[in-house]
Amino acid sequence: VIGAPLVILLLVTLIGAARVANAHQVVDDAAGDAARGASATRTTAAAAAAAQQSATASTTGRGVSCTPMTVTVDTSDWRPGGNIGVTLTCTARLADLGIPILGGTRTVTGRAASVIDTYRQLGP
Repeated sequence: VIGAPLVILLLVTLIGAARVANAHQVVDDAAGDAARGASATRTTAAAAAAAQQSATASTTGRGVSCTPMTVTVDTSDWRPGGNIGVTLTCTARLADLGIPILGGTRTVTGRAASVIDTYRQLGP
């Protein structure tokens, strides 16, 4: 009887840790998808839109509620053969677990870069 609350607390803490680990994995994957999507475009404006769209599609239905989600695209090396970087920041909710130690939310950040095709003709 005395140990049951401790076991339940341990289980809920493990579930919270697993959620945070899952959020890290999902955000890293989404950042990679966003960077690849952005590198396939011809303009920097299209790159930002493609990164946002890819990140949203990649996180949807994967068990992480990214509210809010921020996608930052680095186009400073925008040229054929250059790199495009994406930083994705997501706030995952943990409040529904009911453990104050974990906090209500956890901010997770993922970064990825993708090479722009050497033979790509970039737009104006």
